[in-house]
Amino acid sequence: MTWLLALPIAIPFLTAVFAYLARNRGAGRWISVTGSVVLLAVSGLLMSAVLEQGVLAGQMGGWAAPFGITLVADNLGAVMVVITAIIAVAVSIYALADVDEAMERLGYHALFNVLIAGVCGAFLTGDLFNLYVWFEVMLIASFGLLVLGGRAEQIDGGIKYVALNLISTILFLSGIGLLYGMTGTLNMADLSQAVEDADQGLLTVVAVMFMIAFGVKSAVFPLFFWLPASYHTPAFAVSAVFAGLLTKVGVYAMIRMFTLVFDHDTELTHTILLWVAGLTMVTGVLGAAAQNDFRRILSFHIVSQIGYMILGLALLTPLAIVGAVFYLVHHIVVKANLFLIAGVAQRLTGSTALAKIGGLYKSAPLLALLFLVPAFSLAGFPPLSGFWAKYILVKAALDVQGWVIAGVALTVGLLTIYSMTKIWAAAFWEAHPDGVEPRLAAIDGRTRAALLLPVAGLAAITVVIGMAPEPFVAFAEATAEQLLDPSAYVSAVLGEAR
Repeated sequence: MTWLLALPIAIPFLTAVFAYLARNRGAGRWISVTGSVVLLAVSGLLMSAVLEQGVLAGQMGGWAAPFGITLVADNLGAVMVVITAIIAVAVSIYALADVDEAMERLGYHALFNVLIAGVCGAFLTGDLFNLYVWFEVMLIASFGLLVLGGRAEQIDGGIKYVALNLISTILFLSGIGLLYGMTGTLNMADLSQAVEDADQGLLTVVAVMFMIAFGVKSAVFPLFFWLPASYHTPAFAVSAVFAGLLTKVGVYAMIRMFTLVFDHDTELTHTILLWVAGLTMVTGVLGAAAQNDFRRILSFHIVSQIGYMILGLALLTPLAIVGAVFYLVHHIVVKANLFLIAGVAQRLTGSTALAKIGGLYKSAPLLALLFLVPAFSLAGFPPLSGFWAKYILVKAALDVQGWVIAGVALTVGLLTIYSMTKIWAAAFWEAHPDGVEPRLAAIDGRTRAALLLPVAGLAAITVVIGMAPEPFVAFAEATAEQLLDPSAYVSAVLGEAR
């Protein structure tokens, strides 16, 4: 199965090469769409193989673990690759209408696919140093996408984005060096056993270093301010893929490391994570409530929703991990969709500032309906996916008598409704302040299809998860079981060397 593990990384890289070669002929956009569809098919095969056979591991170059480069897919890694491919397909189609020829000539499609390759690599790697490598691939590609176009606000946001992420990289590399010096290995499965013989006090220090490094990537409190300073500046297709995927790689890495390796001092590390989760939820939602721009509101809500995922990890009960996994998948779909909708709204009304837009409910009722689905899901309205995600996490908190954090989670949900209502009132319900009537029908059919089909598809996924949550919850339960008992993961990677 080595080829099946490598293909989700190889396909986007190959797509990037061909898209770059065709960047001046207009074919790059279709190469990007085709590559994303192929990636989705391959990721589906990988998920099917994981469900049938359990954890899959492959040793690149034939070097046995823990000495070689390991790729590994368990339930969590496989589902993250699938959801990455879904977002890649949606955004590549949306980019047909959103990304202009000038950006294409500058290499947009190549950078986009390199970013997708980096994300898939991070989800599939079984080695800490290679996780660092994939983070750097993502950083380089995302910075290129962020500043593509060269506007002043893009450069400003890009500098803040890179500066904070470089600090994260230094901490990450320092932690990797210390961990290797303590254990003599960086293979994550091998580390799960090697840390048992390490100095536990120093191991806790290293765990906190990793927590900060991944916290910057995840945009948790108080390390999040680079995100709302940068995510509202690039093209909407770029904002959508950033919002859906980038911070979730940091959350994934934190879940992986703090269930597989750093599980020795949970009283300290997970108490810190619990405080971080609560403060992230509160500061993010308050920041969103204070904003008056469509994309800025959504950017701050990325921060607040990350807090829910960290909450599941902090509680570290089976139900809480189920909630974290469910929330992770749900939020990727919902948040990417909301940024795509913001792009359509800007196309029709001329701005994303709430004081300068309006009239969309009357002139574009389909868009209004498509907005309500992810907006209500983000706020936790039943029976959409966000309701079940929040319900599981709140119940997990109440089960361990975490009354305060459960109250915080519920209150943040109510404040999320306020922000979504503010967007609805200004952009959809009220008339345009300049008397302009946004007309969706004025956009040519091909462009309209490219804008709305991805939005409708992602909204349909949200509805399906919400209306039929049982198989998704069952999958999250199986995933949580693998995370809390990593013996299958370790056996698949190390085999006889275990």
